[in-house]
Amino acid sequence: MGDGAGVVIVGGGQAGYQTAESLRQLGFPGAITVIAAEDFPPYQRPPLSKAYLLGEVDRHRLKFRTEEYYAEHGIDLRLGAEATAIDRAGKRLLLADGTSLAYSHLVLATGARVRLLPIPGAELAGVHYLRSLADVEAIERRLGEVAAVAVIGAGFIGLEFAAVARKLGKPVTVLEAAPRVMARVVAPELSAFFDETHRAHGVDIHCDTAVVEIAGRDGQAAEVVCADGHRVAAGLVVVGIGVIPETGLADACGLTCDDGIVVDGHGSTDDPAIFAAGDCTSYHHPFAGRRIRLESVQNAADQGRTVAAAIAGQARVYDTVPWFWSDQYDVKLQMVGLSAGCEKVVVRGDRAGGKFSLFHYREGVLRAVDSVNRPADHILARKLLAAGISPTPEQAADADFKLKDLLGAASA
Repeated sequence: MGDGAGVVIVGGGQAGYQTAESLRQLGFPGAITVIAAEDFPPYQRPPLSKAYLLGEVDRHRLKFRTEEYYAEHGIDLRLGAEATAIDRAGKRLLLADGTSLAYSHLVLATGARVRLLPIPGAELAGVHYLRSLADVEAIERRLGEVAAVAVIGAGFIGLEFAAVARKLGKPVTVLEAAPRVMARVVAPELSAFFDETHRAHGVDIHCDTAVVEIAGRDGQAAEVVCADGHRVAAGLVVVGIGVIPETGLADACGLTCDDGIVVDGHGSTDDPAIFAAGDCTSYHHPFAGRRIRLESVQNAADQGRTVAAAIAGQARVYDTVPWFWSDQYDVKLQMVGLSAGCEKVVVRGDRAGGKFSLFHYREGVLRAVDSVNRPADHILARKLLAAGISPTPEQAADADFKLKDLLGAASA
């Protein structure tokens, strides 16, 4: 591999790992160093709240690659390391141990940190957040000790964990400040379906419910106190109320930040030597037509690939239509596009049978498709949206109309 200052990547999550791997796949010959705050090699996070907690996947199967992979590919993986400052003029990254690294290109893949619960009792033992492997291992230990579980926040993480806790036989209460579950990310029709699904599995859901305190006993969480006076007994409280982009390093060195580190379509910041990728970034997305910040595996991986291509001299613009997924019980939700601002929803499939898709339209144009246990719809929708092909609402609603024929017609 090349000598001298090379690429330094801050962050050992999906975006950081993907950038390093893609650089080597693209034939980049220079030095690559990955600064990872955790002591465990880069790993998959989605299974943490599902398969890992259920014991279906062990910690070593979470790894993207073995430690040997990094050594064999000339990637200097520094675990348990922390970056503290960026010297842009000198092109050096300062580390917590007092050393520094020279870089030709710096990649900030710093991710996001959990939003902390700002109420009395949030510091009690038994109150946990679910973001890292260490978080989940602590939750796993606690699960075996408690009689009941409370989940604060009914987003993807909160509901995925609630499903796992129910599978493990624990009574679960979900407390959500918004009027409906997953309100920030899905349409009301989908919120209603998942609300029904969780209630059918025995989850006690309270929306429009503010939490004001976690009451303790001997330093341990014992009850969650709601604004209306309702109290929920729980020895384990899992909090999932969102994340905040980790922009500290970028802010401190004067890079432009606006709900994330601002980057262009190549992942470049306003310093040509510094790039950013993943949950920490904010960028103008061609599909959205506006500046957005996404929190997803797809976005982190694709931005990592985009940044690697730019550094390797094979620049391409990141314009992938966003997609997401969530697994809860035997329900697989797959989403593509962005449904915010859509005024018309068309149902395709069997809503009552739990196999259906929602086609979202804005001004008559298809902008997103949410599929429940209909993977073929999801795959087709990704192709349609990427090609800019919009079936009419009538076509989407017609179960006999073959949407895939639209792809063939467009290429003919």
